[in-house]
Amino acid sequence: MAPSLDTWDFSPLISLWINRFYIYLAFAFGITLWICFQIVIRKQSFIFKDQNSQDKSVLKATRDLMTNGSISLEKKEVFVSGVKIFYGSQTGTAKGFAAALAEAVSSLDLPVAVIDLKEYDPDDHLLEEVTSKNVCAFLVATYTDGRPTENAEWFCKWLEEASNDFRFGKTYLKGMRYAVFGLGNSAYASHFNKVGKNVDKWLWMLGAQRVMTRGEGDCHVVRSKHGSIEDDFRAWKAKFIMQLQVLRKGEKKPCDGNCKKGKCESRQPGSEEVEPRSPAQDRLQQRNHVEGPFESASADESGPEDQPSVPSVVDVEDLGTIVSRVRKEKRAKVQQEEKAGLFGNAVTNEASERRAMITPALREALTKQGYQLIGSHSGVKLCRWTKSMLRGRGGCYKHTFYGIESHRCMETTPSLACANKCVFCWRHHTNPVGTEWRWKMDQPEMILKEAIENHQNMIKQFKGVPGVREQRFTEGMTVKHCALSLVGEPIMYPEINRFLKLLHECKISSFLVTNAQFPVEIRKLMPVTQLYVSVDASTEGSLKKIDRPLFKDFWQRFRDSLKALAAKQQRTVYRLTLVKAWNVDELQAYAELVCLGSPDFIEVKGVTYCGESSASSLTMANVPWYEEVVRFVQELVGLIPDYEIACEHEHSNCLLIAHKKFKIDREWWTWIDYNRFQELIQEYEDSSGSKTFSAKDYMAKTPHWALFGASERGFDPKDTRYQRKNKSKDISGC
Repeated sequence: MAPSLDTWDFSPLISLWINRFYIYLAFAFGITLWICFQIVIRKQSFIFKDQNSQDKSVLKATRDLMTNGSISLEKKEVFVSGVKIFYGSQTGTAKGFAAALAEAVSSLDLPVAVIDLKEYDPDDHLLEEVTSKNVCAFLVATYTDGRPTENAEWFCKWLEEASNDFRFGKTYLKGMRYAVFGLGNSAYASHFNKVGKNVDKWLWMLGAQRVMTRGEGDCHVVRSKHGSIEDDFRAWKAKFIMQLQVLRKGEKKPCDGNCKKGKCESRQPGSEEVEPRSPAQDRLQQRNHVEGPFESASADESGPEDQPSVPSVVDVEDLGTIVSRVRKEKRAKVQQEEKAGLFGNAVTNEASERRAMITPALREALTKQGYQLIGSHSGVKLCRWTKSMLRGRGGCYKHTFYGIESHRCMETTPSLACANKCVFCWRHHTNPVGTEWRWKMDQPEMILKEAIENHQNMIKQFKGVPGVREQRFTEGMTVKHCALSLVGEPIMYPEINRFLKLLHECKISSFLVTNAQFPVEIRKLMPVTQLYVSVDASTEGSLKKIDRPLFKDFWQRFRDSLKALAAKQQRTVYRLTLVKAWNVDELQAYAELVCLGSPDFIEVKGVTYCGESSASSLTMANVPWYEEVVRFVQELVGLIPDYEIACEHEHSNCLLIAHKKFKIDREWWTWIDYNRFQELIQEYEDSSGSKTFSAKDYMAKTPHWALFGASERGFDPKDTRYQRKNKSKDISGC
């Protein structure tokens, strides 16, 4: 029988729970005491530190009072450290305005500097404004035909090229604050205040922040908003000074570029902020060139340039869309007219005529990128290494490897068209593509004449530019080398041999690059100073992935082109572009291709990142480090016993592998005797091609500084190496 509850003894159980309660209570009380103790200790510590800091402040103040006669106050955060006023003036008006603005800024007890743009080198100093906390004011006048004044030509040219150069990027000047006042005359409506608009636009494209809406002074008293250009300036100056006062207090952020027309400077602290733009919106606005941050109060008075039929600046990524749209519109128009019976047989005749390679939209876009277009299918552009060597800052890797004088080298092409759509194309496929010549054709005499004239005109613009060496400027006016590698496929041009002959008659050396898709044309090609073939991959699959050729039989054409190269007696070069994770693991296949074409030299270069593009999936992760390129070259040389590493150009991420026949008595002879080449090619022409010559007939000794392993790393000691202060803004390459 189970015991009843009346017989159970609960006292031991109750005693146990009471003991546990006391234990838990004591534990909780102990924790509470410990927490209180910690709070008291920390409070005493803070009081002690505060007392110490006060004592130190008193001691410091006493010391200052004894030594300087004054007590230094606690340092406050500086939002504006000073103002730099840049002016571009032809008649002195902008210069006078700059002086007046400087006087007004000085009344705010702010440091101010007035700078003549002719004396200012943006390549050296503009990047400093990113972190200087200065506010930069640009007072620029528009001169004849919408051009900058003479003292502002170099600054504007540099700024335009930088804003369209993928190596600088859209954040190059992020952190710089600026304002622009333009001087012009609305009587010339087509280019009224064009320079001011452009400077404003280019700075914004590089990531600089506007502190207020661009001002526009008008010499036309009837149309001037305030009655005269002086009154226009005074009104803008008053707003600028007011804006400086607000910025000094740190109460207002610079314009984010998304303000409404005329409203930027009127937004007061505490008022509704404009929602910041996302990077995608930034890219969209730059691609479409929505007026947004470039609007001005006098936009309604501007000429027709503000309403172009296509955007004034076309991103290369959008060219395909623009060209397709134009073609569709043209086809639709033709179809409508055919239905209406307006053309009849004339339509057939027109269709049979060859059209120009460069369409109006393409011409406008390429011109904005700095191309000087020639005729209907050619172009010339000034290489950045030409500019660098003019200023004594070093030459390109061809100078290191072959002795080219970079300041005397003309980069051009007689054909903007290409048969490939390479993923690393540094023009983002701006140029047209095709597998055969189907366009109008210009004569080679005209192309060469205009190419030299345009090149010389671009060189002339460097007269008076800070740092340009007078001797090199004079030498640069005479073209000595021609790099047929600008863009496109030069060998597609039907009259390429006549063009090369004209070059040689002018005593200009020829460096021709082909993409290895035209083996027949390579065989027919007359001797050139140096013939390049781009070997971007070593297997059929990777070549299709990287070059994206248009030909269906691209691999056979590629191999046949290399075989045709092997038959050439003059200097031949393989040009390998390394793309990390795409083609750097194909060493054995590359070695087999070397045996197929037996080139004299092999250039191995890391791919240059060309910025974002819908046409390519490359990123910075695909760019190999210089050490990785060196390691690849060393491994490749181990598989091709007839070759060794000869030269390097670290700045271009490039090395040269040379055939051992150019190593004589343990010394490399990779350079070119250009005068001797001209003698040999003349003998070849005079003999109608019967008297041939080989690569060894015009070689020259390579200087020590150009050799692999030298301390100069391929940089000519005659020049001065220029290192950018902000190394995170790396624009090397090309």
